[in-house]
Amino acid sequence: MSKTAWKAFPHPDPAYTYAGTALKKHWARLHQGDVEPWPTDSAAQAAWRAYHAGEFAQAVELGLKAGNASGTNAANKAAMIHAASVEDDQARKLALLQEVARRCEALQTSQPGNVNAWYYHGYALGRYSQGISVAKALAEGLGSKVRESLQKAIDLEPRHADAHIALGTWHAEIINKVGAVVGGLTYGAKKDAAEKHFKTALALNPESPIAMTEYANGLAMMFGKSRLKEAEQLYARAAQCPPADAMERLDVEVARAEVGG
Repeated sequence: MSKTAWKAFPHPDPAYTYAGTALKKHWARLHQGDVEPWPTDSAAQAAWRAYHAGEFAQAVELGLKAGNASGTNAANKAAMIHAASVEDDQARKLALLQEVARRCEALQTSQPGNVNAWYYHGYALGRYSQGISVAKALAEGLGSKVRESLQKAIDLEPRHADAHIALGTWHAEIINKVGAVVGGLTYGAKKDAAEKHFKTALALNPESPIAMTEYANGLAMMFGKSRLKEAEQLYARAAQCPPADAMERLDVEVARAEVGG
């Protein structure tokens, strides 16, 4: 997809521009969720700057040009967040997610210890599955691929909060789609496992709006009205989070829409 075809990030803010040494200074906070290592290469740094600012198309271009693992990870994260939260054309969305998955698979082969080659793969396939319908994705065997990649990321780095969020969502969506009994027997999806992953993510990254909103979504999917109050409280907390970059801003806006603010 050409750069000109990409929809612009709808909430540009100078606060998300980490120029010069600011990127390194704030790196730990910006990557508390995905534990991406600091890139020593200036080209990869430029890609990550573009990503955090919401210049997703530029981040993909710069990241792939950098020609290294960190640049590829920046390109993949930019493409998948754009596809998940900005792009509204379904065909473009799915094509972007497929591209991310393919690049991740190549990176998994060359660098099997690269945590985010596995996490971004699981995330991209998970969002792709949502796009084609969870039921269709399960029928095509994508459910097991998503779980395996996310679990691999957690095995490599147990403090990967975002992988815990995604795996919690995996359990919740399967239970929501096929029920707790079939979900458990056929796919190994469990309500208690979902909650454990969500709680772990929040313990690792307490200010993460996506951890809160996905936990809220998971509670609604698995328990319905019986735990709606908890879900509403999580949405309200997420809506109050101060976003550190473009991705977090998108997550906060989703929460604000849920609480009507």
